[in-house]
Amino acid sequence: MDPIQLTLLIVIVVLAILLVFLGIQVFLILREVRKTLLKTNGIVDNVFSISEHIRDSVASLTSIGVGAGSIMAAVKLAKKFQRWRRFWRKS
Repeated sequence: MDPIQLTLLIVIVVLAILLVFLGIQVFLILREVRKTLLKTNGIVDNVFSISEHIRDSVASLTSIGVGAGSIMAAVKLAKKFQRWRRFWRKS
C-alpha cells in the first residue's frame, strides 16, 4: 500500500468510529428526551387535575354566593312587606 491509500484508510476508519460513537450518543440523548417528555406529560396531567378541582371549588363557592344573595333578597323583601303591613294597619 502506498502512503496515500494508508492515510485514506485511516481517515475512513476514524470517521466510521466517530460516526458510530455519534450515533450512540444521539440514541442516548433521544432516550433521555423521551423520559423527560413522559415526566413532563405526567406533571401537565397533574396540573390539569388540580385546576379542575380548583374550578369545581370556585363553582361551588359561586353557587353558595348566589344562594346567599337570594336569601338576602328574600330578607329585604320580607322587611319591606312588614313595613307596608304596618303602614296599612295604621291607616
